[in-house]
Parts: sequence; structure tokens; C-alpha cells
Amino acid sequence: MESVLGVSGNQVFLYPASELAVIVSEHNPAEALNQKSGVDHARVIADCFQHSTVLPFRFGTVFNDDESLRKSIRSNQRQFLGHIDKLRGKTEMHLKILVDDCCGHSVDNRQPGDGANREYFTNLRESAGRQRERQTRARAVSFQMHRLFLPLDEEVSCRLTENGKMMLDIAHLIDRKSVERYLSKFSTTCAMMREYQMQLSGPWPPYHFVHRLTCSAHSHLQQPAAVYVPPAMPVVSPVVRIPESILAMA
Repeated sequence: MESVLGVSGNQVFLYPASELAVIVSEHNPAEALNQKSGVDHARVIADCFQHSTVLPFRFGTVFNDDESLRKSIRSNQRQFLGHIDKLRGKTEMHLKILVDDCCGHSVDNRQPGDGANREYFTNLRESAGRQRERQTRARAVSFQMHRLFLPLDEEVSCRLTENGKMMLDIAHLIDRKSVERYLSKFSTTCAMMREYQMQLSGPWPPYHFVHRLTCSAHSHLQQPAAVYVPPAMPVVSPVVRIPESILAMA
């Protein structure tokens, strides 16, 4: 880890914690965490992901001293190990699918006034009907993708874009050994389903599925990746002996 720099260009350390190794770096509280800090945090996680199973802490998680960090790891260790077991050997592929809106533009929902109640409630019913149609269409598309790609797990969200189309964000959890097969299936799917505009990115660390697993564990942590470790703490950085499982917080 000697060549890896964390938030604000600070040195990244391996902090041993029983069966885990925690990736940490110093942070000056006077320095605000910005977008570049988030990029630095993600880069460290991506680098670690090339070598090991990674359980990222939420960006902006800061500990005041090494004892606070040690207590947090001890109190959550069983959960962390369980989450790592579930994500070992897994990766995330991210699909974006642009779908024509089946309902057209929304009708203006004006607030009811004198003589306008009937029109208002009619528009309200129509708006609810369009929302149900969109949800049905989104479910149908996501089900199609599930049948085609057969992921181990998935996270799906849908939003309406400014140009009147629906954007489906689909995160698929797959085995890292299946990435090439997934990419081949994506090429075939794009050729088959030309009515959709599809974009693919990955493989990524399984961010969506880490968040699902760790949201309860993070409730024990200090409020929000930068982690403070006092300069007096010994540096542990045996590059060739990176443990199989790590928590990435730098």
C-alpha cells in the first residue's frame, strides 16, 4: 500500500484488526471533504478491490483517534466478517437503461379552487394511473434484464428524466469469474433490444450491496473516506501480505 494515496494525497496505512485489515489515512478536521475527496476515497477502494474482498465504509467516516477506530471494529467485527463472507468473490455490474415513457407528459395538477374540484381530482386519478403504468413498465424491463443476466442479487431504481423518458438504474451482483460472460451477454442484449438505450459500467466493488448489508452496522459509527490515525501509530504495510479480507476506509 506504500504507493497508494488516500484523501488529500495522504499516505494510506494497513491497520491490523484481528482477521481484518482496515485501510486508513490521516485527516485534518480543518480540511473540508469535497468531490475530489470522494474520488480519492473511491480510487483507494478500487485499488484494494483488485487484490481482495472490500467492505467500504461510508465516505466521510472519521474517527478522532485510534482507540475509537479499534472500539468500532471490535463491536462490529462479527457483522463485518459475515458481510465479507457474503461478498467474497463477488463484483457489481451497473446497467443504465433509457426507456420511452409509455404515458406521455404529465397533466398539470392544479390545486382545487372554486369550481375546479372535479377537474383537480380527475387529474389526480390520471396522474396515479400513469404512475402505475410506469411502475409496471419498469418492473417488466427489470424482470427482462434479470432473466437475461441471471445475477446473484440486484438493486433497481427508476426515475423520470427531463426529456420525458424513464431511466432505470440496475446494479447486478455477479461472480467475478463471470464478468466476461456478462459482457458477452450485454453485447447480445443490445443487439436484440434496440428499442432501449443501454449503458454498462463495471466491474465495480459491490457498493449497492455493501450499503444494504452495512446500514445497520454504520449506525454504531461516528457521524460521517477519511479516517484519522495518530502519527505515532506504527505503519503496517507489507504489500505482499495483504490479508484476504479488508475494510476500506481511506
